[in-house]
Amino acid sequence: MADAADFQGMSPSPARRWLRRTAASVVGLPLLAGLLALPGGTAAYAASGQSTAAKAEATGSRTVSVSITSLAPQIPSESDTLTISGQIRNDSSQTVTDSSVALRVGQALNSRTQIDSAARATAPTGTEGALVGGDEYLQKFEEIPPKGTKDFQLSIPVKDLDLGGDGVYQLAVTVTGRTDAQQYDQTLGIERTFLPWQPEAPDERTKFTFMWPLISRTHLTAETDSDEAQTPVFKDEDLIKEIAPGGRLERMVAEGSTLPVTWVIDPDLVASAALMAQPYNVAGPDGTAVAGSKENRTIARNWLNSLIKAVKDEKVVALPFADPDLASMAHGGHAVNGSLSHLKPATEAAVATLKTELHITPNTDFAWPAEGAVDPSIIETATSAGASYVIARSDSFEETGNLPYTPTAARPIGDGTTAVVADSRLSKAFQGDMTSGEKSTLAVQQFLAQSLMINLQDPDQQRSIVIAPQRMPTTTQAVSMAAAIRALDTAGWSQSENLTAAAKEKPDPGATTEVPPAGEYPAALRKQEMPQSGFKEIQDIQKRLDGFKLILTRPERVVVPFGRAIDRALSTSWRGLPTEAHAYRESVSTYLKGLTEQVALIPKSEAKLSGRSATIPVTVQNNLAQGVDNLRLRLTSTKKNRLKIDGEDFAEQEVAVAGGHAQSFKFSTSANASGPVYVVAQLVTADGTTYGEAISFKVNVTEVPPTVLAVIAGGFLLLVLAGLRMYQQRKRVAARRAEEQDDGPQDGSQDGSADGPDGDTGPDSGGPEPEQPSDPTPDTATESTDPSGTGERVDR
Repeated sequence: MADAADFQGMSPSPARRWLRRTAASVVGLPLLAGLLALPGGTAAYAASGQSTAAKAEATGSRTVSVSITSLAPQIPSESDTLTISGQIRNDSSQTVTDSSVALRVGQALNSRTQIDSAARATAPTGTEGALVGGDEYLQKFEEIPPKGTKDFQLSIPVKDLDLGGDGVYQLAVTVTGRTDAQQYDQTLGIERTFLPWQPEAPDERTKFTFMWPLISRTHLTAETDSDEAQTPVFKDEDLIKEIAPGGRLERMVAEGSTLPVTWVIDPDLVASAALMAQPYNVAGPDGTAVAGSKENRTIARNWLNSLIKAVKDEKVVALPFADPDLASMAHGGHAVNGSLSHLKPATEAAVATLKTELHITPNTDFAWPAEGAVDPSIIETATSAGASYVIARSDSFEETGNLPYTPTAARPIGDGTTAVVADSRLSKAFQGDMTSGEKSTLAVQQFLAQSLMINLQDPDQQRSIVIAPQRMPTTTQAVSMAAAIRALDTAGWSQSENLTAAAKEKPDPGATTEVPPAGEYPAALRKQEMPQSGFKEIQDIQKRLDGFKLILTRPERVVVPFGRAIDRALSTSWRGLPTEAHAYRESVSTYLKGLTEQVALIPKSEAKLSGRSATIPVTVQNNLAQGVDNLRLRLTSTKKNRLKIDGEDFAEQEVAVAGGHAQSFKFSTSANASGPVYVVAQLVTADGTTYGEAISFKVNVTEVPPTVLAVIAGGFLLLVLAGLRMYQQRKRVAARRAEEQDDGPQDGSQDGSADGPDGDTGPDSGGPEPEQPSDPTPDTATESTDPSGTGERVDR
């Protein structure tokens, strides 16, 4: 009879175990079904005429909640003892009595879909199987008060589980007992998990690639100090929380350093940590910047050092700087000129950053659209910067050939591009809340179960499976992922492989290679994308930056920080945060505009031009910390028939002004007629593009009348004649006095003087000279030092 129980393809022991478990299930199913069909069961309860309030009462299989918080070993061998720990909680308002916790083992599941269905089930379905070991492995509780809890632990030798051949087995921890109102045995609670079982390694192991992403949100502003080091300004210090001991990114690096994973890094994160390891500032609520602490700099430096050590000699994939949203760029940015041009410099910046900070040369051949969702435009955008591989996901890149197994990830999709299609079930296994031991344990076991089922689908064919988890796992998600990877690495059916090797695996000939059409792109993901208006804002920022850098003597001090700020504005991390994304773009634009306005013309008041020609000064102010050149100052007359600038309608001068200085530039003007003339001053770049705001000011041209000129000329002539007459008179007097001194006094003279013939004293007699009229008063007053009128008097 023992021989008759051995089926073909099974060893005698697994065959007998299968028969015993099947028989026990057949016997046990009516009893379990009968327990569920009792009046206290869910169906009976739903059909009863209870009030709405009463329906909220936890009854039937919902009376007690069961939480499995630990299962070890996760992948047992036949010599192991399986230990399952957890807690039960009485969710009802009645005392639970005569309860017991037991383990049931169902039959091996046959497909990945069956695993999904079992994981979703919350009530008994009749497939849970019989109790393991009868009463031997029960844990009994005499009484559990309402809302009370009890811890449990079941330890059962694996050989007593009666497992059959290789497969994924459903485990069910059930609570059986009674309540005050229902004094009969019934299933009060149930929790399911999975046990992967493969005591002997298969002929062909499945290759598994686990991407390990180091990505964060944008933390830096575009602003830097004007010092030589260009001290950065962070918008917050949230990054410190992530890289500090126990933080999300600290755990990612610590766990990843011990795992067979492929690091996928956003270089912006590394650059931000490196800047935070040096003196940095943080934007305050009032707009002022506050210096970051030395303690935080130490945290950043320690995290960076640990990352350097972790990635040494490892395969590292670098995303373009700041992880740009490829789908948004493909859908919203394609209509805005220049949007796709940011990808190539972002890729170049990625390589430079990781070479400098981590001392590695990363692989930049991979593009990773959000959630692995693709369409033709996303593929085109993703490869525009040189990527050869696009990481997709199987819930977007779905199989259409009805393959009975999960195919290898690599798929050639034309034009030399390969889609690396990650497995959606495994990739999303840890996206939920992993804060409790229960959810983490269940997620790990389901992950392992799915991985084994992939191998069992076609055990004779080796395949390569890629796992692309969420971009920013939480701390508990990262710890759960690490636990699953460690367990998988010890499994007999798996073999680790890096992403570069996985992308070059031989494609499965039956796998789908057709990229999904645009109409199949998930609507929920499309709603998260940057609108076209956002790309126009970025286009405006780039245009302003392009014009600004042309006039700077050290353009790299502006081009680099603003180029990286534009990359950050395109980041995938802004998905689902439209308000915050717009605020960031606006802050970059405002700051850049403020810098460009530091080079400007100083406004002028009204100028007065007295005469036919004069010079007009115009002043350029440069409040930047660096010099400007490659600028020209253009002065234009608005009434060309009245006022000429350097003999033309307009004139230009080369402008070069040192940082923190102002300089005046003088233009020669000539007037053809009197009256007001408006003049426009404008800075222009070397290619003639206007720069900054123009200034306009009025020049009053005043002409001197001919009669006034004649009066002035006549007065001047009178002054000259009067001067000549005075000169001649003084000359005659001097000559006469000289003669008298030569002759001396005569005899008989009484007074020593010579009388004229008539005794008169004539004009030529040498007597006193007649009194002369005084010199005329000058008709020009002393120059006044008082301010001129309201107008500015230009230099002549």
